[in-house]
Amino acid sequence: MSAKPGAATPTYSPKVVGRSRLPIFKDSDLDWSRPDGRGFPQCRPALLQTGAVSSASGSAYAEFGNTKVIVSVFGPRESKKAMTYSDVGRLNCNVSYTTFASPTLGQGTDHKEYSSMLHKALEGVIMMETFPKTTVDVFALVLESGGSDLSVVISCASLALADAGIMMYDLITAVSVSCIGKNLMIDPVTEEEGCEDGSFMMTCMPSRYEVTQLTVTGEWTTPNINEAMQLCLDACLKLGEIMRDCLKQAASASDE
Repeated sequence: MSAKPGAATPTYSPKVVGRSRLPIFKDSDLDWSRPDGRGFPQCRPALLQTGAVSSASGSAYAEFGNTKVIVSVFGPRESKKAMTYSDVGRLNCNVSYTTFASPTLGQGTDHKEYSSMLHKALEGVIMMETFPKTTVDVFALVLESGGSDLSVVISCASLALADAGIMMYDLITAVSVSCIGKNLMIDPVTEEEGCEDGSFMMTCMPSRYEVTQLTVTGEWTTPNINEAMQLCLDACLKLGEIMRDCLKQAASASDE
């Protein structure tokens, strides 16, 4: 687990640097508060744990505020679809929600899209050539939907792959931002996502300082895009440190 019993749960809030342009947060916005009381550039505390599913090759549990996700990794195992020899392995990803994850109707419509986006986020970081003619299956289950579900799923899946011993170039971290009016809110909760004018999600390899994926929807100004990128990149780097600490603690515990 990323935090010792009794210790404060770590967070990965980005550093807000000085800007030469006018600030995004106007004086008229300062009385407006987020549903969970956080500041606009403040992320939720992140609780991470590996080895959550004993029957899997690797697994991880992530709890970011009210968003709770568990990811199981199976393989590498023989690929049933591989009729001919392949120099690289195959990756299957599936994202599903429990029936009690969210009271929102129509939640299931995002499952296939989320599975595709998870696959796209992970395929570039996994060394597929290290397991030819075999398949790695990644199953993500959202236990409770509290906002920023996909970014939590991606980060948790990366941790589960590392726990399974799958060779990767680096961990993958993901952070999202919602744009509501002139305000940017990092790591949005469900209520904020429901009234956002635009959404922005970044996936990053923190140790290599490489952005691997950007997903942008809605209307964005150039200054807001730049600001969102800075916030997400800084938060991704800090989240990567929390994830590495989680893996180090798990390795130390197994040696004892």
